[in-house]
Amino acid sequence: MRVASPQAAGVIGLPDGNLGKSFAVTQATWRFLNNDRVTFEELIVPLQDFARIACASVSAPFVLVAHDWSKLSYPGQKCRQDLAQLSSSSDVGYELACALAINPDDGLPIAPLEMHLKTAKGMLSTRGKVEVAAHTDQVMATMNASASWNLGKPIVHVIDREADSVGHFRDWSAAGHKFLVRGDERRVLYQDTQVKLSDVSSQLEAQGRYQSAGTVLHENRPVHLEIAEAEVTLYRPARKNSNGVRTDIPGVPLPVRLVLTRLIDDQKQVLAHWYLLSNVPSEWADAKMLANCYYWRWKIETYFKLLKSSGTQIEAWQQETAEAIFRRLLVASMAMVTVWHLMATNEPKTNEFKKLLMSLSGRQTKDHGHSQLQGCWRGSGHTFR
Repeated sequence: MRVASPQAAGVIGLPDGNLGKSFAVTQATWRFLNNDRVTFEELIVPLQDFARIACASVSAPFVLVAHDWSKLSYPGQKCRQDLAQLSSSSDVGYELACALAINPDDGLPIAPLEMHLKTAKGMLSTRGKVEVAAHTDQVMATMNASASWNLGKPIVHVIDREADSVGHFRDWSAAGHKFLVRGDERRVLYQDTQVKLSDVSSQLEAQGRYQSAGTVLHENRPVHLEIAEAEVTLYRPARKNSNGVRTDIPGVPLPVRLVLTRLIDDQKQVLAHWYLLSNVPSEWADAKMLANCYYWRWKIETYFKLLKSSGTQIEAWQQETAEAIFRRLLVASMAMVTVWHLMATNEPKTNEFKKLLMSLSGRQTKDHGHSQLQGCWRGSGHTFR
């Protein structure tokens, strides 16, 4: 599918000079996107098949799967009758949930493996019938379904701070799933003492336990990455809010790895500090690799950016139903996976083809060299050096 400008009324046919054929392509696309026999479960299969092939070449003992959610807005399109109410009565749109496979060897995205689209009528899903649920409550079902992906390696599920929930940690761990989540400040057991995570960080700092782990780009400038690790236990009850009433839910103590990560400039000023909580075995990954894995979670943000503002302009699509939008989104994701695969391949003919694609894109860059091309296609995420 050729990407149209945000002002285009629909899909643009290939420039063959045949207007009749272009109309036929548009008409055929409309029929395809509105055909109930084209199921979402079928459209995810090529992406899952590609992921199986790609994961076979991963040298790490696991595959990363990042989970995240993104709102799709369609202001001014009054023809849409299935936009969902999200955070408030004035906040309407569709909400896309995605599980994206990422290569833990180099942080490059592989392919989306499962997606859901929340609408006013319920949830559309590549897994079949899925009930509407809170973000973190959706994760367990996706984790359980991941066994059917047959990736050939165990999965480490990486999620941002939104999933910092001891109740969910206990459920995931009891089900045998491995996770890596950025946490907030909380009290834990460390060396048989109840302390805050910030207290653990201070103790490790005083003991000289922070170690240099290279450099990372932060706000387009290189800064120093430092990490430290400790074993802590989550012992406090989980908290559940229902209709404004908070309930404490006791649970078994859960030992986890705490990976403390901080970014420091040349003046020794701390620019960012993360508390990473994980049950990934140390035999699979050391602290530095876990820090890298969390950083590479940003690739799912890049995927959303490609969908919305820097690639397919999904929020300008003119399809009038969520079903048609979702089918087109899955096809567009196949195009993204193709480009990611080209980006990861470093062969002479492939590099020449990359230059051609960049020229056809019409985007202005400082140069058309291979390094600049990779920088453009990596999107807004940064990589550890």
